[in-house]
Amino acid sequence: MNPSEEFMRHAAECESMAKFTRDPQSRATWNHMAERWVRCAELFDSQSAAAHHAPPPRRHRRSDPDAAHY
Repeated sequence: MNPSEEFMRHAAECESMAKFTRDPQSRATWNHMAERWVRCAELFDSQSAAAHHAPPPRRHRRSDPDAAHY
């Protein structure tokens, strides 16, 4: 399971807890936690996509071929 799926699973668990709690403050806390897990999943997905589409790092080459001998 990738991190994004794991985060979404946690969000679903928090949403489920929010539905079963009777206390409004606890419900709000569980819903807030669910929202945070969803944001974590979205952040992971966007960073993964950016890393996947980023150009490879440039390698510096020495201009003097004889410099490699030192």
